[in-house]
Amino acid sequence: MNDTTPPLHPLEREQLRSESTLVVTVQSSREFHDDVTEGIETLKRSDAVDSTPTLSFTSYDDLMGTLTPRVLDLIEAVRRKEPASINETARVVDRDVKNVHEELSQLAQLGIIFFEEDGQSKRPVVWFDELVINLPFDPEAGDTATASS
Repeated sequence: MNDTTPPLHPLEREQLRSESTLVVTVQSSREFHDDVTEGIETLKRSDAVDSTPTLSFTSYDDLMGTLTPRVLDLIEAVRRKEPASINETARVVDRDVKNVHEELSQLAQLGIIFFEEDGQSKRPVVWFDELVINLPFDPEAGDTATASS
């Protein structure tokens, strides 16, 4: 996987750093479209928008395939140890640099982490303190189960 993640503007980085929670959920493409449309309409009215950062997957399989225990361990290691580079991250988690680089790149594309570049070095940064996974078992009824990590 190549790095196609656009760099964050410094203001975007600061806004992310001020957030403490990332909510991850599963919702249909239709629900996602409706939420985005509602957000745009709210912005057009100049109303405040709920700014809780949320990452939505369209299926349980996608969520579970992306946020595997191994990936969650990687996220936690980056958050706790604050490694200075991808190579150092690989040493911290005792894994192959290529695999760690691929996983970090995917996490950056999803907005779960971002990279701070310093010359040739790219330091992964986890911008949240808490990851909340919201799993609606019956989206029509609004029933949910929540797990934190």
